[in-house]
Amino acid sequence: MATKKFRCKVCGYIHEGDTAPEKCPICQSPSSEFEEITESGEENVHHAGKKGLNTNGNTYTIIYSSIIVVIVAFLMAFVFQALKPAQDANVALDKKKQILAALNIRDISDKQAADEYVKDITADAIIDAAGKTVAKGSEGGEKSGFKLNSADYKAGKLALFVCKVNGETKYVMPVYGMGLWGPIWGYIAVNADKTTIFGAYFNHESETAGLGAEIKDNIAWQEQFKGKKIFKNGSDDVALSVLKKSDVKDPTTQCDGVTGATLTSNGVSAMLKDCLSKYKTFLNEK
Repeated sequence: MATKKFRCKVCGYIHEGDTAPEKCPICQSPSSEFEEITESGEENVHHAGKKGLNTNGNTYTIIYSSIIVVIVAFLMAFVFQALKPAQDANVALDKKKQILAALNIRDISDKQAADEYVKDITADAIIDAAGKTVAKGSEGGEKSGFKLNSADYKAGKLALFVCKVNGETKYVMPVYGMGLWGPIWGYIAVNADKTTIFGAYFNHESETAGLGAEIKDNIAWQEQFKGKKIFKNGSDDVALSVLKKSDVKDPTTQCDGVTGATLTSNGVSAMLKDCLSKYKTFLNEK
């Protein structure tokens, strides 16, 4: 004998029988809260306007979920494309501020940074390991060396920012390496003699706050690089390095490490040696 199905409108419980139960065994709602479900899945006359749509079926659930996923994906793609120009502009501005920080130009507004970059950067050139200029770049440039990243650097394309600060020529070179927990990077500015550090800026992706993160947060630590030499007299090997304070024997080329962050300090030291060595031919050209 065929039985009827009744659905509790409060909790969704399905009851099978000739009539609706006096009380829902799940939510204790009275029988008046039950509605009959026909064999075709259509709910009874209480909701006549909903006939033809079985919202309890798997097909409905799959179609509904698919439509929602497509709509959300479309909205996310639209928002991403709409915001991308602003995101790219912010990334470019942040990079300019980092380059300017290596030139000891810090704590300035976004507009000041944009203006200073145009005024101080005379070329964003690209050179190779032989010191040959691949692209000259342009004043306030953002198209040549400015566009390079760590992958280009590994491929032998070396960014070189030629600068004028208070009428004096400076060269800024990006450096890339690994800290304790992830990538670290920075910019090293040298005077026109190509061996004396004019300024330095370092950043990181995920070093520990108060320890390895000090390479970015501790301005005094970055400023100790000022006046250091990249090479020892009579040698063209990169001697600029970061060591434990007790191991610093040559203060002209060696800097104190960050207290409590030995591995990150070693990462900075290795980054300087590896990256500046690629510029060795350029730096030794007088």
